[in-house]
Amino acid sequence: MFNKNALKNYYAILSGEQKPAYLNLPKEELKKKVETAYAILDSCELCKRKCRVNRNSGEIGVCGVSGLRFNSAFPHFGEESFFVPSYTIFFSGCNFKCVFCQNWIISQKREGQDISVEELSRIMLKANSFKNLNLVGGSPAPFFPWILDALQKTELKVPVVWNSNFFMSEKSMDLLNRVIDVYLSDWKYGNNVCAEKFSAVKNYWGIISRNHKTAFSQTDLVIRHLVLPNHFECCTKKILQEISSSFGEKVVVNLMDQFRPEYKAREYGLNRMLSQEEFQEAVSFSEKLGLNFIT
Repeated sequence: MFNKNALKNYYAILSGEQKPAYLNLPKEELKKKVETAYAILDSCELCKRKCRVNRNSGEIGVCGVSGLRFNSAFPHFGEESFFVPSYTIFFSGCNFKCVFCQNWIISQKREGQDISVEELSRIMLKANSFKNLNLVGGSPAPFFPWILDALQKTELKVPVVWNSNFFMSEKSMDLLNRVIDVYLSDWKYGNNVCAEKFSAVKNYWGIISRNHKTAFSQTDLVIRHLVLPNHFECCTKKILQEISSSFGEKVVVNLMDQFRPEYKAREYGLNRMLSQEEFQEAVSFSEKLGLNFIT
């Protein structure tokens, strides 16, 4: 059963009791975060792939991203009910290679346009007419320096949501601290084998579980989990057990049944929709664990 007490910061900002976190930072401290983030691009390790290419000189790593590339921004009505309407910015590119990605045109083909920080700042301001600014992609991680830079030029009245696959580096997690109001994660796999097979990432479990604990220590946390067909024991069960033991009812879990075999999924054995019985197994297990979840 959903308990909104896990979203104290989020609701405090919506009610006007608090400002978005980044506005509470001294301007010099936020400026220093921006400078540090841009400097990381000299040998990029914004995410745990740590390609260490010089993106400031135009080199490109696994994410395929050099500069600030934008796909779209619009009021999103398909997010969690407490986020709707969410003003959502989609960035073009991703550090994962998910074979079942439903947004592969954005994440893998990187369709979109290059924009300036000033343009991004103007786009962000539109979020003040909605419940939050929702930063997604692809992944927002490759664009973090420009996002920070745009935020320091923008005065928001609504919470900032970091909507991510959670493969950020320790340096990025440190820079995100006291900037983000709500972490919205996508916890995909319960083991490293599935992660490498379907998203081409190594050491997934340790990195993702660590970043969730770091995020939880910083601010509100909402965890999405898309239940995959035939992956209850290896993925769903282990993820839900870890959430239960690490966070209990203090985070919100969104169990998702929207899997469909998009992009290259059929080539990797993910060739059917999720059954109602499989999803109910995930729901029943969440109830047994006493999780604070929604569907």
